[in-house]
Amino acid sequence: MNSFVQQMIQKKLKQVHPSDLLDYGEEYGIPLTEQQAKQISAYLKNTNLNPTNEKDRMQFFKKLAQITDIKTAQKAQKLFNQLIKDYGVQSWFD
Repeated sequence: MNSFVQQMIQKKLKQVHPSDLLDYGEEYGIPLTEQQAKQISAYLKNTNLNPTNEKDRMQFFKKLAQITDIKTAQKAQKLFNQLIKDYGVQSWFD
């Protein structure tokens, strides 16, 4: 994967606001509370996980399950996999 694209993805994740997460959750049918959205946003802002790396993604989804619950994390993971397939960018994510 192009390191520029990887850096852009990481930068965007660090800038995500709780209100964005609540909006996306509503749009995609993944319920979040305001407190959960704040915790997720803070986690993303303060971590250096690489979302293009499978090991790092799994670490994120485990943290998401701790913040929310396992069912919500599984929904988010399923949505992530569907979106990268729909946009044809599976090769960017190992």
